[in-house]
Amino acid sequence: MSRQRADSQGSMGPDDEVMPYSDDETDDELEPSFEGEAEEPPGVEHPPVEARSEIGWRVKANDRPYHHLPEFQKKVFLCFKKSRYSGNAIKTYKYNVFTFLPLNLYEQFKRAANLYFLALLILQIIPDISTLPWYTTLIPLVVVLAITAIKDLVDDLARHRMDKEINNRKCEVLLDGRFQESKWMDIQVGDVVRLKKNDFIPADILLLSSSNPNSLCYVETAELDGETNLKFKMGLKETDERLQQQNQLAQFDALIECEEPNNRLDKFTGTMRWQGEQYPLDLDNMLLRGCKIRNTEECHGLVIFAGADTKIMRNGGKTRFKRTKIDELMNYMVYTIFVLLLLVSAGLGIGTSFWYQDIGSKSWYLYDGKNQDATYRGFLSFWGYIIVLNTMVPISLYVSVEVIRLGQSKFINWDLQMYFADKDTPAKARTTTLNEQLGQIEYIFSDKTGTLTQNIMQFKKCTIAGHSYGDPTTAEGVSLERGKPVDWGWNRYADRKFQFMDNALVARVRSKKDKDASEFFKLLSLCHTVMVEHKDGDLVYQAASPDEGALVTAARNFGYVFLSRTQDTITIKEMDHETTYKMLALLDFNSDRKRMSIILKFPDGRIRLYCKGADTVIYERLAPNSKHKETTQTALDIFANETLRTLCLCYKDISAEEYEAWSRKHKEAQVTMVNRESALDQVYEEIEKNLMLIGATAIEDKLQDGVPETIAKLAKADIKIWVLTGDKKETAENIGYSCSLLTDDMKIHYGEDVNDKLTVRQTKRRNEPTSSRPGKKKPAEPFFTEPGKNALIITGGWLNEILYEKKKKRRRLRLRRLGKRPTPTSPQDGQPMNDKEKELRQIDFVNMACECEAVICCRVTPKQKANVVSLVKKYKKAVTLSIGDGANDVNMIKTADIGVGISGQEGMQAVMSSDYAFAQFRYLQRLLLVHGRWSYIRMCKFLRYFFFKNFAFTLVHFWYSFFSGYSSQIAFEDWFITLYNLCYSSLPVLLVGLLDQDLNDKLSLKFPKLYLPGQQGSLFNYKNFFVSLFHGIFVSLIIFFIPYGAFLQTMGQDGEAPSDYQSFAVVTATSLIFTVNLQISLDTSFWTFVNCFAVLGSIAIYFGIMFDFHSGGIHVIFPSVFTFTGVASNALRQPYLWLTIILTVGISLLPVICIQFLHKTIWPSVGDKVQRNRRKYEMELEEEERKKAPPAFERGRRSRRSAYAFSHSRGYADLISSGRSIRRRPQARGGLQDNIREVPHREAENV
Repeated sequence: MSRQRADSQGSMGPDDEVMPYSDDETDDELEPSFEGEAEEPPGVEHPPVEARSEIGWRVKANDRPYHHLPEFQKKVFLCFKKSRYSGNAIKTYKYNVFTFLPLNLYEQFKRAANLYFLALLILQIIPDISTLPWYTTLIPLVVVLAITAIKDLVDDLARHRMDKEINNRKCEVLLDGRFQESKWMDIQVGDVVRLKKNDFIPADILLLSSSNPNSLCYVETAELDGETNLKFKMGLKETDERLQQQNQLAQFDALIECEEPNNRLDKFTGTMRWQGEQYPLDLDNMLLRGCKIRNTEECHGLVIFAGADTKIMRNGGKTRFKRTKIDELMNYMVYTIFVLLLLVSAGLGIGTSFWYQDIGSKSWYLYDGKNQDATYRGFLSFWGYIIVLNTMVPISLYVSVEVIRLGQSKFINWDLQMYFADKDTPAKARTTTLNEQLGQIEYIFSDKTGTLTQNIMQFKKCTIAGHSYGDPTTAEGVSLERGKPVDWGWNRYADRKFQFMDNALVARVRSKKDKDASEFFKLLSLCHTVMVEHKDGDLVYQAASPDEGALVTAARNFGYVFLSRTQDTITIKEMDHETTYKMLALLDFNSDRKRMSIILKFPDGRIRLYCKGADTVIYERLAPNSKHKETTQTALDIFANETLRTLCLCYKDISAEEYEAWSRKHKEAQVTMVNRESALDQVYEEIEKNLMLIGATAIEDKLQDGVPETIAKLAKADIKIWVLTGDKKETAENIGYSCSLLTDDMKIHYGEDVNDKLTVRQTKRRNEPTSSRPGKKKPAEPFFTEPGKNALIITGGWLNEILYEKKKKRRRLRLRRLGKRPTPTSPQDGQPMNDKEKELRQIDFVNMACECEAVICCRVTPKQKANVVSLVKKYKKAVTLSIGDGANDVNMIKTADIGVGISGQEGMQAVMSSDYAFAQFRYLQRLLLVHGRWSYIRMCKFLRYFFFKNFAFTLVHFWYSFFSGYSSQIAFEDWFITLYNLCYSSLPVLLVGLLDQDLNDKLSLKFPKLYLPGQQGSLFNYKNFFVSLFHGIFVSLIIFFIPYGAFLQTMGQDGEAPSDYQSFAVVTATSLIFTVNLQISLDTSFWTFVNCFAVLGSIAIYFGIMFDFHSGGIHVIFPSVFTFTGVASNALRQPYLWLTIILTVGISLLPVICIQFLHKTIWPSVGDKVQRNRRKYEMELEEEERKKAPPAFERGRRSRRSAYAFSHSRGYADLISSGRSIRRRPQARGGLQDNIREVPHREAENV
């Protein structure tokens, strides 16, 4: 089936294969001219351009005092200066012993509520306005501050431990002429260090020499980019030859001049001045912090960047303080309550003035001996009511929220269904402040390699001479539904982990009768840049990419075993005999060629070229008489439909004369100084034609388990997933199809098409009459008017072009080169006329991308990943989540509202910067749809209830003030006010915030639409807040006026009339406690023993404390503090007061019960409907689980070519052909070294 796509062929735009520049690149790194810039006429004189005045980055080897010279000092504060070279210690902690208390208190008092209560405490000390004892505020405030401080202390101690562990790692440093063991934190710029196999690299180091031939050093970069295949680094020839011994290294005094510290992981430029010579330095000479030394016994290096200046630390981006939407809303609501408090207190203060003028001043029995006028009394009353009504601003709110969040985090950590047994990796909530935000995610930004995929390649299928293999069959070729994997017992070199289901192909190869099959696997064992090590009688392959390792491993299992190579030979074992081939030339892969070739001389003198590459380039170069083109094409279509990465294999026999003629041209191209790569490409083109097709391979870039199902489920929850990757466009597109992010019914739009649409919109906007622009905003027109689904695939180069990032740099460069400001940009040249236009362009891009079902950004830098996330956050006001596994994802993870790190085999940098971490992408659905949704519902329910119970409690004082002459007298006992939020009403609501669930986890996953209320923020907003406010007002009215009516004219059974103030306070308090505890019972969806115990326990605690505090004994000890002696026992023995309490509670709760009933009956939510049929759905789920069989995985049909299945950088061809990695060292260097060192078990698995 042909897939729709917007054509972008023939584009003159950015190169899709090239990773665009990083954002903090300096202008002088840009090329001096760009396409699209008009050439200037000759003879135009330019004003002189000032030379850069910066000193640049200079490092002197073995000379610590040099880096503390005055010219390398920078001002820190006033006249204080320090060296611009960072030390190597890292610091992520916030406090130390001396700063903890002041800093923590400062941070806590930055919270409006805490500061408010501190001010309140000060007011309560002033006798004239104090209406409540000072301890009613002090005790809750101290408890809140202490709990928060303890939590902060525990978090910071963990950071201290981590920093200490890293800073105290050991490393050998050259000091006083000999290597001494030193801590990482003591390493300084300019030190010479010695590293050994499996050591982590402590800083950004210039490689000087190593124990491998020609200072070759292998590093694992999993911490940096999430890739587990090894990379090689190489020291300069001069340092390698002259800096092997300790005394030679001690005398090394080179001066390195290089670029300033920056975040570019793909670039380094510098010069080494040593012994009167200058030597160029590049990234291949650098060992970066965060990498690990592999396959190299020992190496020496010079520290160039340390600590915060290293590239990995620079890539971390700013640590942003993340807050949830609910946090922000909660703060605004506290401000609203505060304004409400001021207005109510002001009103009551005015009431005091009028009342005193009309009544108070004329009542002789109210005379207090103070000659204060009505206005002044009103002023004092205002402050008195601020104190009395202070509980409207809930002091325990923040600490309760923190406790709930801590509990939610622990539930995530303890969830066994997010535990990955293979790697013994549980899920980890690394922050406790963002849990409810997990229930509001609208956009997910995901990395590809190691996040969606396992970064493990498997040889799955192949086609040889028109016959396809790979489906389960017997040795006789009979197809099976479920076959048995091939038994490799006959091959002692076979990799036992390699699985292949087609026994027929193995039988054909072993029979040696099928020449095409033999040639196919011979090609795979010879045409590559893999290196090999013999370890304990086994072979360990080290490939430049997992793809290439998979192909050589497949050949090895089929009996064509790559054994060894030298500079000009390759030895393989062909079934039962060894053969050595002479390698005449190795034509390496690059992203333009999309193929690699090798020219070999066979033992019988024949010369043959083997080639493998992407079908798009191979088919153009096939000989007219090449067989099996159509059948192979059909097989390629089938493989592509199954999202396998395909590769065509072909050969060509070359005569000796043809080779000699070509070889001369090849040698000339190798030594040319100008455009060497293009010269070599032209020579390669001459020999790589008239090829004969053998067949094609199909490799699976294995997705992590459950990725397509997870993406499908999240899509049903209206969560949009964008993939942001540094991989090639074709590779990213492949994975898009295999994980069901892209489907056949989507129309794909590429960079040029997107740019054209945006330019049309921009031109239309420019041409609009100015008068029509102001006024009411027109709704934005959709970019895609045709029906159907759309997808967007855009490269980093096009992203810069579309968002004007590249053009901004071009203008800066032009300005500096001309030495003057360029003329204002005309609207016709595709440049933004101003910042407003640039912003509108970005908004257009975000709107277009959000109209698409899927967005894939490939070839993007870490900065661009973060920028894309920022754009969506800024213009869509959406809650975003980023998920990745390498250091190149750290910026994106920190920029998003929530960052998730994939832990496991891919390194820990992303995890260290993340808010949540787990081992598999599939756990994301459980994190969001179960934990996120529960956390959001619980927090919303908690906040709604919390505000309600505080309004119901506080506003009783308000109603009482009308009957107490606005005298700021309290309606309850002062100890009741102190303990209400701490003991009497806190536990039940806290448990609802921790344990409540409207539906279980299985139903939450079965119905992703249940997630929508969180995205819409419909469970907690200003509407809900005002509902809670009016509910509180209603309940406070009932709680005050029903007991007031009952007390108005009463007579007890024994002739007593307990119509006193203290009895009234006890009855209203008891009614309130029953009401709020029964109200939370009505709001509880999930009852446990603990919830039941909390509700009954809170009521029991209330009565226990009240009878204690009202006892005669405690009054005798503290007569001025406990004044309600005997009130509780006296009042609560009257039956009519119990009747009053029951009546009050009943009338308070009845409207709530009626409204809840009507809501669930007439306007049920999705959750209510699922809850109503819960038993039915649970039975269905149980039935499904019983019937569940291993599902047959069906892939979407496709008809596109898959990406060239090689790494994105050059292979090891230049090392192999030069012999630098194989050539032996002179004997004087202490014995022969193996050419390749040990590869740990993990790498062997990946290969």
